[in-house]
Amino acid sequence: MAGEFAGDNTPELLCLVHDITGMCAGGGGDSFSLTADVMFRKDCTDLVRRISLLTYLFEEIRELNKVNCSASSSSGTVSDSEDSWSSDLVVVLQSAKRLLSVAKNFSSNSSSDEAAKTIIFQFQCVTWKLEKLLSSLPYDDLDISEEVKEQVDLVRSQLRRATDKYGFMISKMPCDDLSKPLAQEINQVFGKSMSGLYKQNSCPEYLSELGSIPKSNEGKSCSTYGAGSRLERTRSIHASYEVSLSTITAPESQEISGSKNLPEVKKPEAIVIPEDFLCPISLELMRDPVIVATGQTYERSYIQRWIDCGNTTCPKTQQKLQHLTLTPNYVLRSLVSQWCIDHNIEQPTGLTNGKIKKSDGSFRDVTGDIAAIEALVRKLSCRSTEECRAAVAEIRSLSKRSTDNRILIAEVGAIPILVNLLTSEDVMTQENAVTSILNLSIYENNKGLIMLAGAIPSIVQVLRAGTMEARENAAATLFSLSLADENKIIIGASGAISALVELLQNGSPRGKKDAATALFNLCIYQGNKGRAIRAGIITALLKMLTDSSKSMVDEALTIMSVLASHQEAKVSIVKASTIPVLIDLLRTGLPRNKENAAAILLALCKRDTDNLSCISRLGAVIPLSELARTGTERAKRKATSLLEHLRKLQQL
Repeated sequence: MAGEFAGDNTPELLCLVHDITGMCAGGGGDSFSLTADVMFRKDCTDLVRRISLLTYLFEEIRELNKVNCSASSSSGTVSDSEDSWSSDLVVVLQSAKRLLSVAKNFSSNSSSDEAAKTIIFQFQCVTWKLEKLLSSLPYDDLDISEEVKEQVDLVRSQLRRATDKYGFMISKMPCDDLSKPLAQEINQVFGKSMSGLYKQNSCPEYLSELGSIPKSNEGKSCSTYGAGSRLERTRSIHASYEVSLSTITAPESQEISGSKNLPEVKKPEAIVIPEDFLCPISLELMRDPVIVATGQTYERSYIQRWIDCGNTTCPKTQQKLQHLTLTPNYVLRSLVSQWCIDHNIEQPTGLTNGKIKKSDGSFRDVTGDIAAIEALVRKLSCRSTEECRAAVAEIRSLSKRSTDNRILIAEVGAIPILVNLLTSEDVMTQENAVTSILNLSIYENNKGLIMLAGAIPSIVQVLRAGTMEARENAAATLFSLSLADENKIIIGASGAISALVELLQNGSPRGKKDAATALFNLCIYQGNKGRAIRAGIITALLKMLTDSSKSMVDEALTIMSVLASHQEAKVSIVKASTIPVLIDLLRTGLPRNKENAAAILLALCKRDTDNLSCISRLGAVIPLSELARTGTERAKRKATSLLEHLRKLQQL
């Protein structure tokens, strides 16, 4: 039983998750974006976001505990194995909390490289232990909902990928005695790595070991080298679903909003980065490639750190460098830049010591810009409504002009303050705040900061009760944030879907478009499909299909095609008398409409003879036959498959 299995540890587990999430959710000094050293900022935010998703698991177990309380008390004590699982999870979350606190207060300017590498390895240990514990979760003994199971599986897959990226040393960790204190494991494994793998003043045999092997460097310490050698790699970049956002590729003068047309549903694919584009040290995509004396190419910042640490050899060939000149590799930079454009990957600039790297590899001093933005952000917290309103309007204007501004605004800590302003009683302040967050979310790194600032409940509140423009931009913000899979879960559980369905039914033309785009993306996640059905989305979609203006038929069909694989959705679609409308679209719709209508009908008719008989009675054979001859390639496949099902039905 769930109550038996969780023992008495569920309240402590929930408390730990809330404490860990709170370390990032606050504003000011509580935000990792401000206090965590750049070396560990991504590790901190990634770990917190993954742990925060476990809230749903522990809350569900807690509720089941209440239901099964009497049964648990009569069944005796909790078994050793059951108690061990939850106890071990308490241990690893306590370790994660301590690790985050240490990483948050780490300073690369005053700490040794050895300390940095120790923290890196602790991230390895926590990630590995957490993934192993979640993989041993006994679903057969826990009465957990399918939605929560999906959430846990998502967290596990993310932890597994993170473990792989951290490097091969994690495989050396002992697989037994999970309840052993984390620090003891770290000391044990770290000691082995020092004696067995360490090679002084040379590049390790496997470059992937750079992030986890301590290096004394003849008594010298290089506080920045740890960042260059750590294994938070990006060997592949997950492409977002094929939903075009007009403002992601639009001129900077336009603010982000949902696309006008929703394309065919397509699963995300991992974009594999060409090996020649990866820096041999960091294994990350090179933005500023330079050539060293041996002819090898590296990312400038990483090879510069290598040299600054006193190394005079080529990391890849281990040959001695005849000179330390770094020659820009303009050809490769151009190829990388074009590859990023072709694959719709933003090429972020980086902020270092008050300077931002430009696309040509040079740096621009932005200390003056930072000071001006900091002054604006201070005004966001002032008591004067007029002054606050003017400041947030200026932030909105700055945030839509350039990526650099989006970086700087987030860097000075504006995001948590803007989130607080979402609940402002001043209409214009609220409207400008949600639009500012929308613009900031265009920059990929800001998405995580917005989520960790606890923005979703307030965005949903704006979506329900704000001005129409504020509601439109709130919907567009939810779409932008939902591009990350874990965010789909959080947004779906927040009540956003019912608010989006309301906007889809009663919003302005632009509001309906933004709501449709957000709902499409959220419903790609299986757990959100049921929420959308219960929120009445099928009624809204059918109204769009039969509207005389036909302005949103494409959007309605695309969303319905996503939902049609869900059993609850199938029942609702058929009950709403949608099949005749779909067959009519097979005859009169645009090529894309016909394609999606055929896809939906096929999903409805698979393993359902009643629906097959229905479309046969309604005369679907003739338009399907025509579509099989003259439709798009996808339409031909769907129509042909449906016709085959109909032929088999007639033979019965």
